[in-house]
Amino acid sequence: MKKIIGLFLLVAIAVVSVNAQEIPERKSEKPHMMHKKRHHHRMDMKELNLTEDQKTQFKAQRESFKKQMDELKKNENITVKEWKSKMEALKKENKEKMDGILTAEQKARLEKSKAEQKEKMKEMGKERAEKMKKELGLSDEQSAKLEANRKEIGEKMKSIREDKALSEEQKKEKIKEVMEGNKEKMKEILTEEQQKKMKEMRHKGHHGPKGEKKEPEAAKTI
Repeated sequence: MKKIIGLFLLVAIAVVSVNAQEIPERKSEKPHMMHKKRHHHRMDMKELNLTEDQKTQFKAQRESFKKQMDELKKNENITVKEWKSKMEALKKENKEKMDGILTAEQKARLEKSKAEQKEKMKEMGKERAEKMKKELGLSDEQSAKLEANRKEIGEKMKSIREDKALSEEQKKEKIKEVMEGNKEKMKEILTEEQQKKMKEMRHKGHHGPKGEKKEPEAAKTI
């Protein structure tokens, strides 16, 4: 497992940004991402100045949606296509009910907040990309290849995570295969010196100045 984590961090360093949409409450979602989403959600809700009645309605709807999603996850008697269809239907229904609790003014304020946050994340992604390019001394061609590789890896990982036909053990094996393939791909794109720098950056990012573990900056976008 340590080997898988190490390889994953290698991808994280090379990958400068990703905007993959995760299924709400999915077990595969990383804890720090879930915390991040909850934090933004709380900030958005705080800005809306909800009434006590609205807060109560939101809480009830969240609990109802979570229960429905949990029940869907446990359903082993449907195909992957049916599962995805039901999941999308539940998400759509949940959004409609949540929107129905808000006033027109609150909805407009929420959409504005989301747009601002999206733009902020986009700018942060660009800054990280430029920083990575500068620190590793990447050429434009290398940057383009890394971006293409990032998208390919992201799609493969997403496909594996959402493949309901695979067991957790099978998913781990497939993820390991993807990481091994990516490791070889990175060797083709980066020079030996760049690979060395990347390992140093990964080590510095994973361990703080006093040896404490710390998540690499690039990994936060995964």
